[in-house]
Amino acid sequence: MDSKFILEQLEETAANFLQQLGSIKVVAFHGEMGAGKTTFIHAICKALQVQDVTSSPTFSIINQYNTIGGATIYHMDLYRLHNEQEAMMAGVEDCFYSGSLCLVEWPENAPGIFPAETMHCYLTVASNNERKLQIKL
Repeated sequence: MDSKFILEQLEETAANFLQQLGSIKVVAFHGEMGAGKTTFIHAICKALQVQDVTSSPTFSIINQYNTIGGATIYHMDLYRLHNEQEAMMAGVEDCFYSGSLCLVEWPENAPGIFPAETMHCYLTVASNNERKLQIKL
């Protein structure tokens, strides 16, 4: 799936994205710095009715959020990690197999630990307020 969206349509785009997930539990977000990975994940969490404050887990590596319905969402940022070993030591792999939805930024830093059924999302800047979203299974 390829689509473009303007930032004003972010919540609608996030809701449509969630309909594409099906039974997938691990989503890897690729994109350069400033492409909107964290912003898009924030919109996804809002659509899922996360009751916690969402923020970038750049320093904590993993943030855990809870939805109003009691589901757990893991938001991970692997930017500061150098390899799969560091990711495993941080508990990333445990989250992947927890059965909870995992939204992961900078998956390129530990590509070997992702489950085969990971959805890969590529965000690129199309213009100042427009982004391109490409989804690959």
